[in-house]
Amino acid sequence: MTRRMLGLLALLSAALPTLAADHPWLSAPLRSQQPETYFTNLKDGDRIETPFVLKFGLARYGLAPIVKPVPGAGHHHLLVNRDLPLDFTQPLPFNDQYIHFGKGQMETVLSFKPGEYTLRLLLADHKHIPYFIYSKPMKITVTAKNEAVDPKSLVKPGVAILEPRTGDALKPPLRVRLHASGLNVGHVDIKDAGVGHFRLVAERADKAGTPPETIDLPKGQTEVWLAPPPGRYKLRVELVANADLKTMSASTPIDLEVTR
Repeated sequence: MTRRMLGLLALLSAALPTLAADHPWLSAPLRSQQPETYFTNLKDGDRIETPFVLKFGLARYGLAPIVKPVPGAGHHHLLVNRDLPLDFTQPLPFNDQYIHFGKGQMETVLSFKPGEYTLRLLLADHKHIPYFIYSKPMKITVTAKNEAVDPKSLVKPGVAILEPRTGDALKPPLRVRLHASGLNVGHVDIKDAGVGHFRLVAERADKAGTPPETIDLPKGQTEVWLAPPPGRYKLRVELVANADLKTMSASTPIDLEVTR
């Protein structure tokens, strides 16, 4: 990375928008956590068969489809066998090595032929001009392509909590990572049909009659840090349509214990 890129990244980090909604459980991320994109179900050196559903994560920024400019939000791009662009002031090209996800998608189905590939995620704005928000390069090997499998059959629309996992006992603050499959996530300002934002619902499992806590993530966040009071909870995530605030999908609840 050049000295100029490091300087711009430092400026970006200092000017990060506050993504949290107004809820007392919301906590700032750890200071060591920089804005980044990442893969949530694949790591460097993995060997896979295709078709394969590849899932994206995003820290300290939100998602927004390419409808209009939205501060603090962008959309994913998958770079295939490509380095980061040399000029971050120019829009990313459209081709097989720069795959755009301008609807607010959090995943794609890889259909690569057998071979070795280097993958990287890069976030960009509504004009496809990249932010200094990206993942580390990841090298994978495709060992086989199953021609009999229809890639569309692997996508099951729904939402899920990826982290924490059911049964976890954690001290606050804890990171909650969310995922939407076959659905589009975006800042609440994007009212297009089929676009929604995440909402967390936490119910006390150890205090009957306690009203549930509802935490909206209206700025397209796909992860959040929480500091709930100690106790046992059932936590679920919903995707709420931006246009009419109706629930588009809800996850299976996870059981979680927050310790002191």
